[in-house]
Amino acid sequence: MAARFLEDFVVGETWISPAIILTEQDIIAFAQVNDPQPMHTDPAAAAAGRFGGLIASGWQVAALSMRLFIQSGGYGETPIVGMGVDELRWKKPVRPGDSLHVTREVVDAQRSTRPGYGVIRTRVSVINQAGETVMTMVSIGQIPARRA
Repeated sequence: MAARFLEDFVVGETWISPAIILTEQDIIAFAQVNDPQPMHTDPAAAAAGRFGGLIASGWQVAALSMRLFIQSGGYGETPIVGMGVDELRWKKPVRPGDSLHVTREVVDAQRSTRPGYGVIRTRVSVINQAGETVMTMVSIGQIPARRA
């Protein structure tokens, strides 16, 4: 896998990751460390709650979207420095056994005011096994450019 630079990205370029199944154990383990609310950590309490069962933390879904994208090789060997996220939306609960994949589309790629770098924006969608979008966001990252 080769390094990629700002000039290598085209608006409209899209990646689709392989799917991953999120288990009850995955959900609980993440939540115990990062979002210890009963709807994420306690199946009995979650069953009696608003969602009628255990659900993944939205932060777990966001982190998973990054992992799946990196594993699918979207940026090649080029490390991207995150600059922020716009329009983060959790649209549907993610439950144990859900199979999730990520699509990312380049929506903007521009030269940065910092010499030697560019800024790339990608629209991220996390989609479950039923084809439902469970999370969306626009990711903003700094990427090296070939020319100053």
